[in-house]
Amino acid sequence: MTTRTGLTADAGTTGKRRVLISGAGIAGPALAYWLHRAGYAVTVVEKAAAPRHGGYPIDIRGTATEVVRRMGILPRLRDAHIDSRRFTFLDADGSEVASVDPRALAGGAGGQDLEVRRGDLAALLHTLVRDDVEFLFDDSVDTLDQHAQGVDVTFRSGRRDTFDLVAGADGMHSHTRESLFGPEEQFHRYLGYCFAVFTMPNTFGLSRELVMWNTPGKAAALYAVGDDDEELHAVLNFHQPEPPSEALRDPGAQRDLAATVFAGAGWKVPGMAGALREADDLFFDTAAQIRMPRWSSGRVVLVGDAAYAPSFLTGQGTSLALAGAYMLAHALTAHRDHTEAFAAYESGVREFAAMNQALAGKGAARLFPTTARALEQRNTMLRELLTLPAAPAPPAHSALVLPEFAPVP
Repeated sequence: MTTRTGLTADAGTTGKRRVLISGAGIAGPALAYWLHRAGYAVTVVEKAAAPRHGGYPIDIRGTATEVVRRMGILPRLRDAHIDSRRFTFLDADGSEVASVDPRALAGGAGGQDLEVRRGDLAALLHTLVRDDVEFLFDDSVDTLDQHAQGVDVTFRSGRRDTFDLVAGADGMHSHTRESLFGPEEQFHRYLGYCFAVFTMPNTFGLSRELVMWNTPGKAAALYAVGDDDEELHAVLNFHQPEPPSEALRDPGAQRDLAATVFAGAGWKVPGMAGALREADDLFFDTAAQIRMPRWSSGRVVLVGDAAYAPSFLTGQGTSLALAGAYMLAHALTAHRDHTEAFAAYESGVREFAAMNQALAGKGAARLFPTTARALEQRNTMLRELLTLPAAPAPPAHSALVLPEFAPVP
């Protein structure tokens, strides 16, 4: 049964342009906030039954920090900041290679960058807009039929409605993108890694820290985001020349593949592999990017990972989603004609997205070296970090200058 929260499309929204946003993760609610502020009547549909909690920690950096400041939520995100104390890297036998300040590894902008639980950001964004926006939980878009006056939408629940515009904010494996542009394979750029993320008991006494074990082509990490947390975020990552297509569709095959790849590994990896078998929150996917020649078709546009997923190797997925949502909303306020607005959005964001996607190679080299030589080079770099000042933030993080946002009269 569909769960609805927020406004309904009644006389209170008569005369307003109506926008449907598919996806209530990060990009969707952020876009909803700015479009509501601009005077649009906004509906958000989400296949999950409620806002999603939990999830791995995410970063808010550079331009995205300015976006959340303009939304008025920066103080609350600072309160939720994880503030990890150290990242410790281990060799194959579990011995320590280096223990470094996280900012020395990732770079930072004068202490302004933030790391928060993804669920905390999603809940905050939902709270920010839930009284002004219609939410349809436990539902999703089934079909889109565009015509001169709008987009006729049929939902999985059987509901039908017509909107002036539709925005796909439904992630890397976007159904909206597939309906408009075709199969994901056309736009999916596999980066050579698979990963499994899950939670497991914190029996190691870890606190506000990440510990990562590496051998060539394999990595295992345990991350405690708070003090005395009972659970850890666990990650098993491995190099795979070709994506394991069959395993991506079968959770049992995913568990078998990870167990096979990490068989015989040292340190705490056997216990992690056992915990993966029992985990009820396993998320398994490939490290990949979405690269598209255009992000809109007619009255439908894509935002966030659906259009330009950079992969977790960049640490910029959330920041790109927040900045992209802002720029799309701004374009729609500056250009009444949606075709002109979508063109302005692409023109404003495409170079920024490309710069951040280009960071993936550096992330892979630092976290997941695939050869013994590359691993030794990485370890040498880590040891040198102990004697160097914190690295500056990559220019890509702040390459986009946000225009001032002013609603259309």
